[in-house]
Amino acid sequence: MNLSTTIWILLVTIAASIYAWNRQDLYEKWMLNPYQIKHYNQYWRFITSGFVHLNYPHLIFNMFALYYFGQNVAYYFGPSGNLILVILYLAGIVVSDIPTYLKYKDVPNYNSLGASGGVAAVLFSSIMFDPLNEIYIFFIPYGIPGFVVGILYLIYSYYQGKRMSDNINHDAHLYGAIFGLAFTVLLRPGVIISFIQQIKEWSP
Repeated sequence: MNLSTTIWILLVTIAASIYAWNRQDLYEKWMLNPYQIKHYNQYWRFITSGFVHLNYPHLIFNMFALYYFGQNVAYYFGPSGNLILVILYLAGIVVSDIPTYLKYKDVPNYNSLGASGGVAAVLFSSIMFDPLNEIYIFFIPYGIPGFVVGILYLIYSYYQGKRMSDNINHDAHLYGAIFGLAFTVLLRPGVIISFIQQIKEWSP
């Protein structure tokens, strides 16, 4: 059976999350804890934090989004798409955690976990290639063009990151998204022209 790269990432992440839920010592050791990274050089947390989740809804939401957009991104990048997808996803997890690390590196009890930064990077890479691809959000009965969702996503993540009124790491969402955009433009500069042309052709 020839499984796609996206499916392999999903399987590894699901297995790692479920395994960590049953091993409290690993669960705590794999989370992003900026204090532990700074003072005890536990740099692996930048990666492992993306493979553990808070609960099943958190895991399912991230993996569903990764499945839907990951296969698109692999296709858009062509023959090297699978390798590029893996690099984009893993780098998105790490890069999106850096601002959180800098903000909380001296706060012993701060923890963060989940693949949201990597998923956001993949999502926004997909939006750059196909900004008019309709995305369905929760119970809204009609699709919303990807670029509109992207704009709302960035505004919401920035606003919530400033408020810090919940336990969600909105900074990871924001910086993962920005990284996804930058990564895609760096590797495929022509995507900017294509993006603009598609937006011009869009009619609400």
